[in-house]
Amino acid sequence: MSGSAMSGNAVTGSGLELRGVGLSYGRREVLRGIDLEVGAGELVGLLGPNGAGKSSLLRCISGVLAPDGGTILLDGVPLAEYDRPSLARRLAVVPGQAALHFPLRVEELVALGRIPHEHPLLGHRPADRAAVEVAIERVGIGHLRGRDVRQLSLGERQLVVLAMTVAQGARLMLLDEPTVHLDIRHQVAVMQLLVDLVARDGVTVLAVMHDVALASHFFPRLLLLHEGRLVADGTPSEVLAPTRVREVYGVDPQFVSLATG
Repeated sequence: MSGSAMSGNAVTGSGLELRGVGLSYGRREVLRGIDLEVGAGELVGLLGPNGAGKSSLLRCISGVLAPDGGTILLDGVPLAEYDRPSLARRLAVVPGQAALHFPLRVEELVALGRIPHEHPLLGHRPADRAAVEVAIERVGIGHLRGRDVRQLSLGERQLVVLAMTVAQGARLMLLDEPTVHLDIRHQVAVMQLLVDLVARDGVTVLAVMHDVALASHFFPRLLLLHEGRLVADGTPSEVLAPTRVREVYGVDPQFVSLATG
């Protein structure tokens, strides 16, 4: 490992680039030659039918899966050159459904987001504790303090995991269905939080979405995957054109509601 991108604790960027990324599970090809650039501070939604390869693409970008071919660069540095602590300070992941098996209070789980920044001997410092408090308030889960996360509803758990990710302070956030299990009010609140993280903090957000209407309202740029290929990249009206909706999703476009203003 070498280069200035690896040194120190500072996070200096969040640009993402994929060049010819491919992935197979056995004989089944799930990602095919993905070329993609996401600039620092962009808010991007990733759409596609079930089995299109969306979650697999996020796993490759996060480093959980190694692609069979191609290159993934974060801030111009190949992902493989980052060690885990360096990557965790730059990149955060919100899974679609987190498995929580241990007795942790809400604030303790949120505090896990600070592990990449902890001093090896001193542990949590005042700055870490402040980041945890800010994240709890920003996601709006202060009323859940002291609760055992195992006793929360699925929607409440999703919000706590999101707060943990906010506390992590990474410059690139990957979210796999961030509104899953949430009611309409909390879905909108999460989308507004993502918009705010991009606008106010300069965070780069790439989120897998199934709700086409929600995605078209909040994301200025959408990507569309179909059978492992990136088939569209642009504004919501461009990506979700009626002919493409029919071709990719196999439904009459009249059943797909898009934001109009």
